[in-house]
Amino acid sequence: MTSEQGVEVPRALSSGPSTFIPAKLILKEVSHQDILIESFLSLGRVDHITMVMALHSDYLSCLLKTQHALFELDGPLPRHWRHYIAIMAAARHHCSYLVQQHSAGFLDAGGEESWLNSLEHAPTKLRSLQTLNKLLAHRPWLITQQHIQELVFPGADPRWSLAELIHAVILMAHAHSLCSFVWGCGINPEPDHTGGYTFRPPSPTHLPHSPHSPHSPAHEDGRQELGDGAMEVEVLMKRMVELQQQQEEEECTQEEMVTRFERERSESIPTALVRGTPPDLLLHLVEDPEFRYEDFAPRGEQSPPTMRAQDYSWEDHGFSLVNRLLPDMGQLLDEKFQVVSDLTYHRIAMHEGVDTHTLRKALWNYIHCLYGIRYDDYDYASVNVLLERSLKVFVKTMACHPEQTTARIYNAFWRHFRHSEKVHANLIVMEARLQAALLYTLRAITHYMR
Repeated sequence: MTSEQGVEVPRALSSGPSTFIPAKLILKEVSHQDILIESFLSLGRVDHITMVMALHSDYLSCLLKTQHALFELDGPLPRHWRHYIAIMAAARHHCSYLVQQHSAGFLDAGGEESWLNSLEHAPTKLRSLQTLNKLLAHRPWLITQQHIQELVFPGADPRWSLAELIHAVILMAHAHSLCSFVWGCGINPEPDHTGGYTFRPPSPTHLPHSPHSPHSPAHEDGRQELGDGAMEVEVLMKRMVELQQQQEEEECTQEEMVTRFERERSESIPTALVRGTPPDLLLHLVEDPEFRYEDFAPRGEQSPPTMRAQDYSWEDHGFSLVNRLLPDMGQLLDEKFQVVSDLTYHRIAMHEGVDTHTLRKALWNYIHCLYGIRYDDYDYASVNVLLERSLKVFVKTMACHPEQTTARIYNAFWRHFRHSEKVHANLIVMEARLQAALLYTLRAITHYMR
């Protein structure tokens, strides 16, 4: 054996794909092995993101198709540039997992290693995306047609074509939202990533362990210890029924609907600051690391105008613009949004045969509310009724600064739900965030093109 010949053999540090979810539960729950085979054939491995997402195989299938088109198929940008743009985007959220994954893809596609050492070594054209990258990641509502004009105007040096820019924008927004998933599901480094292995011999203090938490989610087979968590489920079920009845009986004025949206938008939901500047591994890939998410409507300050979904929506505006500038990509994104919107197993925790539509819609619209997007026909009082505070803390952290997500925040919400249901919530956050960021950028591109 190699170790007997004096060669040190690295040992994997993690005991599975996720810090938050026991590996045996993931393997037990993944019913469609075909999706893992498909992933292995296209990527040459089954990575940790794929393992966790395989809990929802219909969604994973869409994501793999979209990623393949974004990074591999013919398009306006060279393949190594695509990976580098994803690296720049992932670094904004301190996501070393994605940075390392795309660094390998970048080098495989013939990228120059020096670019990975510092942004300064990358071409000026790529570096010119930095302002758009940080706004897309943290405050997309600030993106205007001026930002677009600076990149695509005939006098711009170097100049981006609209097709190149839309490809870059989708790559950045995709990577930002995937960072939310990586942090929100506690994805462990791959064995070949920095931090994924050690040469230290195993000892009781270094063995991977996950002590039983009183707040850990329900067993995947639906058994659970009764207590406060079980009561929370019963309360939620009751509220969902009452809400449906109330909406059928009560008609709100438009003014009242706007007031309820404003109340929700300006609610103060805290998120802990556990990580400051990016780790050294990523610092050289981030420009202006202090620039972060700020509440869309800070109390007492002049807030930017709300984006009304009726004025600029994915269905009526964004989809066709993407499809025109990057053929087929609008279709792929639309399918992914649709799958996550319709995804249901008709159950909540220990209850079967449940219509979860109102809960899923409340989650999606709450995230868009955090990003300043309002639906005129939606009653935002539903958000407060259906989303408990601990869930809001998790969702806001994951959607707005995912690098602050912790196991404590993950364990605190939906304490009697299955882990697969929590992953489902992560998928909704990820896609709602992606769509919100794209809407602001696509609106700015539309204004520029007029």
